[in-house]
Amino acid sequence: MTVEDGMKQVIDIHRIVFDDSSEELELSVQSLDHCDHVIRNALAGHPQLAADHLLNREMIGRLSETVGNIIRQLSLEFLKSEVRPSDPTEVQIRKIRVRQRAYETLVEMALNAFGAESKMTGFSDEEVKQTLQQVIETLEAWEASEVRGDPSSGSPVAAAVVERFTHDMRIVAAGTSMVAKTADEIEKELVKGRLAATLVLAAGKAIRENVYYRMATEGLCKFGNDYAIGLRWLRHLGFVQVSTNPVLAARAYDDDSRLWDSFRKVVQAHPEWHDDPEDFGDKIAMEATKVALWPNLVVFRPIALLSKLHDGLVSYQLNPSVAGSLEGSVNDALEIYSSAQEFLRKYDACLMWGYSSKEERGRPNIVFKVAGESPVAADITAFLNSLGIGTNNTVTYTVAQEVALIMAAMIGMAKARKMGISATQVYETNMGGRLESHLREVEAEKALKEILDKTHDKEGMLRRLAEELGALEELGKVTTFEEKVRIVCSFRYLKSLTDPAFLKALSAEQVGEASKRKILASLAELEEALGHAGTLVAQRVYRIFFGGENRVKWLAYIRKESGLSAPEAEEIIDKIDVLPASKRKPDDTYLTLARKNVTNTEFPNYQYSVLCASRGKGFDLHRYENAIAKDHDPGILGKLLNIGDFRRAYELTPELTEKLRGIGIKGDFGDGGLIPAEWSDFGPVAKTMAEFRNGYDRFRQVTVRFVREASQPSST
Repeated sequence: MTVEDGMKQVIDIHRIVFDDSSEELELSVQSLDHCDHVIRNALAGHPQLAADHLLNREMIGRLSETVGNIIRQLSLEFLKSEVRPSDPTEVQIRKIRVRQRAYETLVEMALNAFGAESKMTGFSDEEVKQTLQQVIETLEAWEASEVRGDPSSGSPVAAAVVERFTHDMRIVAAGTSMVAKTADEIEKELVKGRLAATLVLAAGKAIRENVYYRMATEGLCKFGNDYAIGLRWLRHLGFVQVSTNPVLAARAYDDDSRLWDSFRKVVQAHPEWHDDPEDFGDKIAMEATKVALWPNLVVFRPIALLSKLHDGLVSYQLNPSVAGSLEGSVNDALEIYSSAQEFLRKYDACLMWGYSSKEERGRPNIVFKVAGESPVAADITAFLNSLGIGTNNTVTYTVAQEVALIMAAMIGMAKARKMGISATQVYETNMGGRLESHLREVEAEKALKEILDKTHDKEGMLRRLAEELGALEELGKVTTFEEKVRIVCSFRYLKSLTDPAFLKALSAEQVGEASKRKILASLAELEEALGHAGTLVAQRVYRIFFGGENRVKWLAYIRKESGLSAPEAEEIIDKIDVLPASKRKPDDTYLTLARKNVTNTEFPNYQYSVLCASRGKGFDLHRYENAIAKDHDPGILGKLLNIGDFRRAYELTPELTEKLRGIGIKGDFGDGGLIPAEWSDFGPVAKTMAEFRNGYDRFRQVTVRFVREASQPSST
């Protein structure tokens, strides 16, 4: 992949393509027409923006013609950019970049056409088909011209572009994600000499055959991503949301080291940090998080604009250190929101150039994750929504938490609507997988302690179990009996009550196979019930607000309390989604599908499990049509209600039940739910907030250290 001139200088095409950086966007845009605008942005190093510019309803019926005009002009630029040995090095690099950006722009256009974006925009199947044919023909022609120019090198620019594309997929979640696995599948179908064209065809096939694409485009449910990178590919599959938190922000920097290069530029723009960065630790962590966040905003920007902020939202986790402060949380949110608005004004000027200016531009497609740790979460939620800034309540495990916070969001949204501010989408996260894991840990600890009380060699049994579960090293770091039991029973090491090592420990004192089988059967039943815990909480919240006649009653309540019109009340209800999260198994998604008011958010590696399940024998997707509304075996609920923490998660408080009755929502919701003052002490809430705070502190330390090192005179 090199070009050698007469002076034997070597140009590394691979490195040029991988190190490509874009020019700064400008607020003032000087373009002749849509075709010229796309070319300008493409050659300035913004191929994704150039492709996304066409995702506008005003382009319906004109897509194929416009793409044809773009191809004509890009082809001229491509052919003029043949690298000659006599060219100076900087000229060679410039020509390589032109070809790279031309390839990338057409690839991005093709994937938008194959992807769910084309359906969201409203392009017809015929114009999509014609556009794809044009792009594929052009990619093949360009690559053939590369080969003719230097047969011995093949098509080095195309090869580097394709490699960069699959590389960016493969780094997601360190190669364990569905996106990374898809890159492996695509690579198997690449054909030498037709690399760019076969990349598009293989990627298009992978998109259209993916179960997420089917679920999204058939309207079975909406989906979000619990990770900060890999989003563009997921957008093609129909994903419309992304959630971030301090832990995920740190992982994004681990996966994609280019984020540190971007952050270095931010550090250089803040000389006041350099002398004593620790004094600016929270500010530095915020700016580093924004570096990872801004690309997410632009990936989903076309979806947000097409849907009027109904979809395409980025959930930003507010600093967990100020989660209990209304003033602290609101101040952080307003600073980030204002910064995002300034960034998006410039971005929208380019994305939306030449289209009708009737639609508002620059309004951030961001919602803030408000931790449901304390009663102040309701105040933060109501206040932000009253400004038209959406929220995503997180660290929420119980029906009582989620009902109270959805009602707070409604109050804020109604206030905004009365001032003429259209609502931004609101999410109510249901961290079902974490609830399930917490309940399993509690039950495992109880069962293990019962057995250990009957044995004379408690330490020996614990050590043997820890060794088999891979927890021996961590066990050596603690001293008390309680801590040791907690470690071996933690989800990190014990994924199921039917784990062979755990069964072996529990049955060690039993005599006879019949007794051991009884223990196994009992644990298997409990494990199955625990696997439904999060789903049942999400289902109850969904039914209270959106099931049967309840949706109509909430519409009437909003109108009565706020004086809004029927369409305005409908907008509020329509923009509230339950967000099942923290999944552990494919059924956590399939059993919470709903056509309205649900967005399932997924971890990258978990997405692959969902995909694999869909490829299994006998899988029928339409069995899960509106699955969140379907009843489950009452025996499962009965078994779970014997667990104290599940009752606290599943039942309401008398106060909330009384409020629901006043609205006309009927049902036996129990009275064992958590009151707001108890939220922070609930097991999974305490565990998650500790994790988030530790994650934030680690990320803060890493970014402060980076600033300190980058500020040294010798830093490069």
